[in-house]
Amino acid sequence: MASQDKGHYSRKHSDERVIEPLIADAVKEKATDGKITCAAAFKVADTFGTTAGEIGATADMLEISIVRCQMGIFGYLPEKKVVKPMDNVPDDLESAIRGKLADGRLTCAAAWEIAKALRIPKMNVSSACDTLGIKIKPCQLGAF
Repeated sequence: MASQDKGHYSRKHSDERVIEPLIADAVKEKATDGKITCAAAFKVADTFGTTAGEIGATADMLEISIVRCQMGIFGYLPEKKVVKPMDNVPDDLESAIRGKLADGRLTCAAAWEIAKALRIPKMNVSSACDTLGIKIKPCQLGAF
């Protein structure tokens, strides 16, 4: 989202977009000061048996920003992102990342799968991607 659109998240969606009231209430309940963490958004998705994308769209429609990305890519202050390049990317991690690339990018969902399969923190995957010059996109919540 362009900086001039900041705080106008609902503009990403059609005017016909309808949000589920119970999900909207849960998102509002988990939000603090107009912000919901990535982890809290995923908990709401799990609770309602819906997709992360649905929770992200609901947050957008409510003008609630998503913070503290579990990949460390956005939503941290003051630096915005906390992920740093990895000194040396292990061969198995690099191979797993390269094996899941689509159009030169790694989806957030694929990054999570890699972390789970290799039993490593999610931020290790994003750190490796940073080192390898690989962008993680799109976000499961629709934040990027």
